[in-house]
Amino acid sequence: MTWSLKKIGPGLLFAGAAIGVSHLIQSTKAGAEFGFGLVWALLLVNIFKYPFFQFGPRYALATGETLLDGYKRLGKGVLITYYVLTFATMFTIQTAVTIVTAGLATSIFGLDISPEYWTVIILVISFAILILGKYGFLDRLMKFIVVILTVSTLIAVFFAAKNHSGSVSFQAYIPNALEFGFLIAFMGWMPAPLDISIWHSLWAIEKQKVTKDYNVKSTLFDFNVGFIATIIIGLGFISLGALVMFNSGETFSDKAGPFSNQLIALYTNNLGEWSYIIIGIAAFTTMFSTTLTTLDASPRAMAKTTELLFKKSPKHMYLIWMLILISGSILIFFKFQSEMGFLIQIATVLSFLTAPFYAIINYKLISSKHTPKSWRPSLKMHILSWMGILFLIGFSIWYLSLL
Repeated sequence: MTWSLKKIGPGLLFAGAAIGVSHLIQSTKAGAEFGFGLVWALLLVNIFKYPFFQFGPRYALATGETLLDGYKRLGKGVLITYYVLTFATMFTIQTAVTIVTAGLATSIFGLDISPEYWTVIILVISFAILILGKYGFLDRLMKFIVVILTVSTLIAVFFAAKNHSGSVSFQAYIPNALEFGFLIAFMGWMPAPLDISIWHSLWAIEKQKVTKDYNVKSTLFDFNVGFIATIIIGLGFISLGALVMFNSGETFSDKAGPFSNQLIALYTNNLGEWSYIIIGIAAFTTMFSTTLTTLDASPRAMAKTTELLFKKSPKHMYLIWMLILISGSILIFFKFQSEMGFLIQIATVLSFLTAPFYAIINYKLISSKHTPKSWRPSLKMHILSWMGILFLIGFSIWYLSLL
């Protein structure tokens, strides 16, 4: 057990970044609106995205370099494309997750502080944690957060099932044209955007610096722990939505504060006031962990990309990108704070539409001469990768054809 805990780290950072909007909001809404009808979508998108997420830490530990280094080996154009895509989306993603975290903080802590100030407070606290504690502290903190999140979610599901008196249907539901946008948004961040594979490769290299015997086998075990956790918690939030909210007639607000109040109230009204603390802890740790990990990962990736593209790394580049991300996110928040639903829809759909790019590039890199033969994909992983690429391209074309 000691060996396992010591070598778990980036996998839980992956889980912390992944378990957020896709689970708390999208999965809960999926359960509330369709019951268990979209479980098939959750399982399929996890299965088909699995190889491309796994290739990140696999490549990092097999070669000793990040996916970004590998992208440069495939051609500078690949790295420039990543740079542009990340710059175009990172502010919206950070704002979307922070808005939800701020709304939950407003609802849970009961202090007379507006969501605007909570946004600034949360970003400042996250900034301080990352600057003062650096990777080692983030690694330890995330183990604690993911354990709390998993336990509190499972407890809530247990009592929701126990108190549920109606029938439960697991019949698959195929959304119509009007509902297809939600399906794409749901799958876009389920369990996470594919560019998190790049973040994971960066974290894996950082982990190896502090844990010398952290190798390819260690990172694959670590990744699988985190990945399985995201599936379990995703199913947990769909279950909560289906068991507690399905057919409730409630319409969710697009504003962070009211949405958070609705979310927690629906649970406590059905499960009892005693559940407030459990739901509150599960919801807030879900979103705070996402806010924290995204604030670390995007600047870390942009700093590395800047270094690779311009062949130099100005001092404190990670800090500079973090300040840029915080400033941009605050500006967007004050401009679109009443449009939480719109921001989330934009961010999640963009993530799904860019997923084929990351899937193809990750697969090409892990199968190339740049990866040692012993760590290239097996035949089964090749087949799953081909199926995953076709799945992501097919659903993207289908969605675009309906616009």
